[in-house]
Amino acid sequence: MIFEKLCKLISEQFGVEPDTITMETTFTDDLGADSLDIVELSMALEEEFGVSEMSEEEIGAISTVGDLVNYLQNKLDA
Repeated sequence: MIFEKLCKLISEQFGVEPDTITMETTFTDDLGADSLDIVELSMALEEEFGVSEMSEEEIGAISTVGDLVNYLQNKLDA
């Protein structure tokens, strides 16, 4: 469920088809994300999932969609 919601958010923000996004999709190489894109995505995540603001360290540790799914699962399970 988290992955499906993320695909929808990512596809809207980066203008890609949701079915092209996998757990291995990287934000910088595959989606061409820059730091502003990542900040905008983190704000969308806060709104969609109700998680607290991501720190720069947390954002820096996330390079793939799979990393973000794991991060969100940990946040939501806490």
